[in-house]
Amino acid sequence: MKLKKVLALALAAAMTLSLAACGGKTETPADTNTETPVEDTSDAAEPEAPAEDAEEADDSADAAAPVEGVPTYSQVNVGTDYTDLTATIKWLHHKTDRAEDGTIDGLIAEFNKVYPNITVDAEAITDYAEDSLLRLSAGDWGDIMFIPAVDKSELATYFQPLDSLENMSKEINFADGWQFDGTSYGVPYMANAQGVLYNKAVFEAAGITELPKTPDEFLAALQAIKDNTDAIPLYTNYAAGWTMGAWDAYVGVVSNGDDTYMNQKLVHTAEPFKDNGDGTGAYALYKILYDAVANGLIEDDYTTTDWEGCKGMLNRGEIGTMVLGSWAYAQMVEADEHGEDVGYMPFPMSVNGTQYALAGGDYNYAINVNASDDNKTASMVFIKWMTEESGWCFNEGGYTVAKDGKNPDMYAAFDGCTVLSDQPSLAGEETFLNDVNAESELSINAGGNAKVQRIIEAAATGSETYDDIMADWTAAWNAAQEELGIEVNN
Repeated sequence: MKLKKVLALALAAAMTLSLAACGGKTETPADTNTETPVEDTSDAAEPEAPAEDAEEADDSADAAAPVEGVPTYSQVNVGTDYTDLTATIKWLHHKTDRAEDGTIDGLIAEFNKVYPNITVDAEAITDYAEDSLLRLSAGDWGDIMFIPAVDKSELATYFQPLDSLENMSKEINFADGWQFDGTSYGVPYMANAQGVLYNKAVFEAAGITELPKTPDEFLAALQAIKDNTDAIPLYTNYAAGWTMGAWDAYVGVVSNGDDTYMNQKLVHTAEPFKDNGDGTGAYALYKILYDAVANGLIEDDYTTTDWEGCKGMLNRGEIGTMVLGSWAYAQMVEADEHGEDVGYMPFPMSVNGTQYALAGGDYNYAINVNASDDNKTASMVFIKWMTEESGWCFNEGGYTVAKDGKNPDMYAAFDGCTVLSDQPSLAGEETFLNDVNAESELSINAGGNAKVQRIIEAAATGSETYDDIMADWTAAWNAAQEELGIEVNN
């Protein structure tokens, strides 16, 4: 593992990329561009089985009996196959809140009603992004984990191939998040719609009758909240650190309407932080935060924000808005007695009058390549049950991962949005974005919380202008491109 650079990216991930915006026709991932695995409805060829299971390549996903050896994801018939398998597997995850409130234990108990002989030992890690990398490099992590920020070229070193990308794309949405050379190594435990949490009662009291669709409209809404209510207009969550990385999720589809931008074009762009002059692009995105801070539309002391405490504050109407992925919605609803007031809206940016929503997977389950065959099989069964039978994704407010799943009512505000999923990297360029992120230390969509905290600090103190920050980011990006020999397109 390129541990030095990987650790530079490690503070990434408690939520990772995902989705949002509205405008014209609503397109679910199953309806949009069929070039993305998320939306692929074409008849794909039968996948090749992993080398160790080559003799099973002809077995179909509909086989009446379990395959011998380690099955692929599509070969498991959940609920009927391997019900007599005996194994003890360990699952490493970051959901400390769901470990503490009993949700994880409850899910495992339901799983054991179908698979009574598979024991699942779950371990929750608080600083998962960094600690999981250390555990991975030491080999001390168990059988299932959520994939941390590793180079995609090294996936096969650590993780069991789950299925071919073609075959996996028939089974789940967002199958390409952790794929390499046509093989999927991960399954999202849930997916997100990157938008904005807001309190409906606060919006009503502030006189906001329509959800904002542009940066200017959003800043005007924040000002109305400040002028007409006692609520904090925008809660930054600065002190938590990792929460700052949420802003990166809107750099691609949401800010420019281009589903090839994030994974194919960004690394080749000469000026990714230039002002387009029309409220689009990364410049306009991050400027929302700078202007909100500069205009006093955030908490009184950003250094003392409280991640756990803010959940109840938004629930009770003490906070107007927070920029976080849809994964946080359920936590805000459950935090106090006013869950009906918690809403989720598309991010306030429009491209030629259309708002776009980016749908994408959160952390991905993966299986230890060095586990025993029985443990690999038990892990595959558990992952598929969790994805397709447990209801966890739906109950957490997640965008559906299962092809036949449904989305929670919280996404009603996204009606009219054009929903897209990021296209995968071009062949041969799978590691380019990771490399430029690490070399530039900007870590876009890879734990780049420090750079976003810098925006808040500069706007609050007047130590740097916004344009100075954007120029510095551009210089760092260009230097990384030159160091790595990345072709640059003006």
